[in-house]
Amino acid sequence: MPRSQNRLSLLIVGRDGANPRLVLEETDPAWVNIHDDLRFLAHDKFLWASERDGFAHLYRYRLDGSLLNRLTSGPWAIRSSADGPFWLRQALVAVDENLGLAYFTALEKHSTESHLYRVALDGSGFQRLSREDGTHTIDFSPNLRFYVDRFSTIRTPPALRLHTADGTQRALLASPQTDLLTTLALAYPEQFTIPARDGFPLPAEILKPHNFNPSRPYPLILYVYGGPSAPTVLNKWRNSLFFDNILVNDGFLVALVDHRAATAQSHHLETLVFGKMSGEVERNDLLDAVAWLKQQPYVDPLRVGVWGWSGGGSFTLNLMTHSRQFKAGIAIAAVTDWRYYDTKWAEFAMRTPADNPEGYKATSFVESARNLHGRLLLVHGTYDDNVHPQNAWAFADALIQHNIPFDMMIYPMRQHGIADRPARVHLYSTMRDFWTRHLK
Repeated sequence: MPRSQNRLSLLIVGRDGANPRLVLEETDPAWVNIHDDLRFLAHDKFLWASERDGFAHLYRYRLDGSLLNRLTSGPWAIRSSADGPFWLRQALVAVDENLGLAYFTALEKHSTESHLYRVALDGSGFQRLSREDGTHTIDFSPNLRFYVDRFSTIRTPPALRLHTADGTQRALLASPQTDLLTTLALAYPEQFTIPARDGFPLPAEILKPHNFNPSRPYPLILYVYGGPSAPTVLNKWRNSLFFDNILVNDGFLVALVDHRAATAQSHHLETLVFGKMSGEVERNDLLDAVAWLKQQPYVDPLRVGVWGWSGGGSFTLNLMTHSRQFKAGIAIAAVTDWRYYDTKWAEFAMRTPADNPEGYKATSFVESARNLHGRLLLVHGTYDDNVHPQNAWAFADALIQHNIPFDMMIYPMRQHGIADRPARVHLYSTMRDFWTRHLK
């Protein structure tokens, strides 16, 4: 793959390094996503994932580069269900060559759910094996006779179940530990969609208290991440529900929204941000969602906050420096200018600053800092080797240059996750106090 990341080449090379031979090549006007779904088969064949038609699907090739057949097709994407970074693209979970079957996870049923499927290597017999709505994370046994399914929903903690390869459940290995939650009296989110200005349904959810009064206006806190094909509105259990419940018990509503490029529905949607990532495309969708939420009788339009971490911190600054819709916001470990980020991640969508100077300028929140509206808490760890601290220093200095008041919390010797227990307790206590002082 070249530095521009718009071409991905598969080559076969002799073990002595001689005679490299090009097998196939993927190209895209924007970028080609790296994937881990290359699987070599017997008789000089292999499986390969491609987004050439705008959706991630599986294909079968000969080693001479000739296409045998597609295994999957349709307006949906194969997608890894494994925990880990969202950019991990590994949907194939097993290939049974004896039976001629491939097993994979995908978003075919719904973009907020991950299910297990199987299909014959010739593309016939497409079948969904998982049945319950929610998210299914799959691991096959070495002999391919069994798999374990770690299954959860937005309201149900994970369970671990043993299945035979045809999808039949054989045993419950670990039940959802709902007994641990009974004393907490948790509230659970409602998931729905919000129409953008052109009607696109934006995945959303909202958490309300048990004693919710629909005629009373509540302050609302919006959480956002917002990276390309990095959805947050998912029908799966997430531990952030505990902190969200603390905020709800404090009198806030908590909402999540994914803009269209974050939904992971297609390569067409994610490449809308090409040349202007963390810019106007995503911002317009998020502001449309906020406008819709403010129209609801249970939301106080004058008390809306926004927060996020890493890319979500960037979107917090994006929204607060390009609109007047937020009374307060918290930006943790935010990229404030793509020139401060690494070549692999920044340049797949932005290319280089020399190639795209206007795009870098338009998406620089250091440039737009002078337009900050609302009270901001800026948070960063001094050992962050992912989003380097210079991002925070540059944004803070721009605010100082324009005499704009803000709050700042620096965590010494902490990296991107600010992950040790004392720092986490301190950070979330600081956030809670900030929302109480500036939004409640």
